[in-house]
Parts: sequence; structure tokens; C-alpha cells
Amino acid sequence: MDKAPINWTNTVLFIATPVFAITLVPLYGYFHGYDLYEWMVFILLMAFCGMSITGGYHRLWSHKTYRAHPSLRFVFAIGGACALQNDILHWVSDHRRHHRYVDNNDRDPYSAGKGFWFSHIGWILRNYKSATNDFSNVKDLQKDPIVCWQHTHYLKLVLITNIGVPAFLGYLHGDIIACLLLGGLLRLVLSQHATYLINSLAHMWGQQTYSDSSSARDNSWLALITYGEGYHNYHHTFQWDYRNGVKWWHYDPTKWMIKLCSLVGLTQDLKRSTLAQIEEAKLEMQYRIATEHCELLNIPENWRLCLEQEYEQFLKTLQLWTDHRQAWYETKGKKIQRSLEHWDQLQVRDKYKEVQYSLKIQRRRWQKMLRNLGEPFPNPA
Repeated sequence: MDKAPINWTNTVLFIATPVFAITLVPLYGYFHGYDLYEWMVFILLMAFCGMSITGGYHRLWSHKTYRAHPSLRFVFAIGGACALQNDILHWVSDHRRHHRYVDNNDRDPYSAGKGFWFSHIGWILRNYKSATNDFSNVKDLQKDPIVCWQHTHYLKLVLITNIGVPAFLGYLHGDIIACLLLGGLLRLVLSQHATYLINSLAHMWGQQTYSDSSSARDNSWLALITYGEGYHNYHHTFQWDYRNGVKWWHYDPTKWMIKLCSLVGLTQDLKRSTLAQIEEAKLEMQYRIATEHCELLNIPENWRLCLEQEYEQFLKTLQLWTDHRQAWYETKGKKIQRSLEHWDQLQVRDKYKEVQYSLKIQRRRWQKMLRNLGEPFPNPA
């Protein structure tokens, strides 16, 4: 049994705040009530803290998926202190070790291999060796003046943002206690545990769409309460991408915020995985699962050969599509000065469209084969 020393500061904090939240918040609501202003304070501070963690701590500082203007980095630093999840240097150092040693129970600070409780909050309550402070992996951030400033003044910022700001907003409205309870206490507890669900539940519940090299899973339900972080399998597969929800319809407000900020110059150099990389990862994962089913269900060899051929053909078509897509975008970006050059551009475009259609047909064939896996041998025509 692990006998790591108890971290009494964290233990008292994470016991006291939920207890006070589930008792004081409803009691005050019963006797005095909360109005729309006070609930808006709660919602706005909740979003401020959450997006500062997802957009700042995580996608900006941990993974460098984009660059941000100093003013935006300053806002994220303030919001991160309000979230009370440690300063940037500590948070990023832990998170980078998590990605480097994911699921390694000895080196991953919040390894899901140790169970839900440990990965959710248990790792914070004791001084485990896997979470020992080591800033050797954040030397780049130690050159960031805003990161260093937050690290130096973290405790003061925590008190100002968690007590001073809600109290001031309550003073303006005429009810300091209500804003402290909703915008301070309840917001603090919920925002912390929403983040911790990514460390725990997002490694246990969901689909492994892109890779099974780690326990990370995609879960659209978790994305709803974590500002888009629930697409965790995608994130662990393509951690340099500023998006977690890669589809346009995926709920990822952090992605939308970063993109909107780029339109006004607050963010730049937004990194994205290519469509080919994403498709290839999904295809490889689907093929691996299909071959495992073939072994498990003892499917005839002719089915397996047909599956392998279809997989290889899909890869070739995907590569061909990638090449023609690149050629089309390069041609499209050039200025056309002569009719002959314009004709060449149209040929490149038409070839790209042709290959794109072939890829669409290939994808349908592949999906149909996966659906019919194990049925009478398919007609390859």
C-alpha cells in the first residue's frame, strides 16, 4: 500500500470547499435566494477560469499549439490563478510529464492506471514521487515574464481573484455573500472537478477513435462541461493541434475562442493536424480493430485478405488525394496571367475533384466492409 505523505494543505482545501459548497450555498439560497445577476457572476467566472485553463494552461503553455499576444497571456494567467489549480509552471510541468509517461504508474503524475480516485484527485492529496516538482521540462516557460510573474505572486492572485473579485461584484450589486458563495465557492469546486474529470473519466469512458497507444478516450458528453477538452483521444494522438474537437460540429468553445482571437491579432500560428493525418490514424485504428475481430470470430482467410487489400487501397487513395490536394492549393494560390496557365489550373482542379470523389467512394466501401464483417464473402467488384 502506498504510504506517501499526506499533503495537508491540499487535503484540507479539497475537503472543506466541497463541504461548504453543498451546505452553505443551498442554505443561503433557501433563506435569501439568488437573483439573475448573481447567477451570471457564477457563469462568467466559471467560463473565465475554465477557458483560462483549457486555452491558456493547456493548449497555449503546455502544448504550444499557437502563440498569443501578451495581453491574452496575462488574462489567462489571472484566470488560472482564479481556478486554483496551481501556477502555470507547476501545472504545465505535471501535464507534460503526463503526456510523456501516460499510463506509467511510476512516472505519470495522475496515471489512470491507478484508478479513478487517484487520477481524479488522489494524486493531489499526497506527495507522490510521480508528482515531485521538477521544472526541467518547462525551461522555455521560465523565460516568459508573465509566467514568472504569476509564479511569484500566485498566492496573492489566488486571494484577489477568489475572494476579492466576487466580493467586489457582490458589493456593486448589494449582496456580497451571495456572490462569494456562487462566484467564489461553488464556482471554485465545480471548475476544479470539471478539469479533473479529464485526468480521470476521459481516460476510462469513451471511444479510442484515433489510437489505442494510451488510455485516453473521446467523450462528447465530457466536452460539454470541459470547454471542448472531452475529445481526449484525439488530443493525445495530435497534441500539437489547437483543436480538440476536430469536426466543425464538435462542441469545443476553446477552439472557437482561439480562432476568433486570431481574427483580431490576439493569437497566431495556430497549428492543425492535416486531414490526411487524421484520416490515416482513424483508418489504422479501424483496421486494427477489424483484424482483432477476425481473430476473435475465426473469420475465414479470404475475408481477411479482402480486408487487407481494401485497407491498402484506402491508404493509396488517401495518399493520392493528399498529393492532388496540395497541388491544387499551390496552383490556386498563383496569379494566372495567361490562358494556357489558366487551363493548366483547371486541369489540376478537375484531377483533384476526381480523386476526392474516388476517396469518397473508397470510404463508403470501407465502411460497408466493416459493417458486414463476418458475413458471406463479399463480392470485390
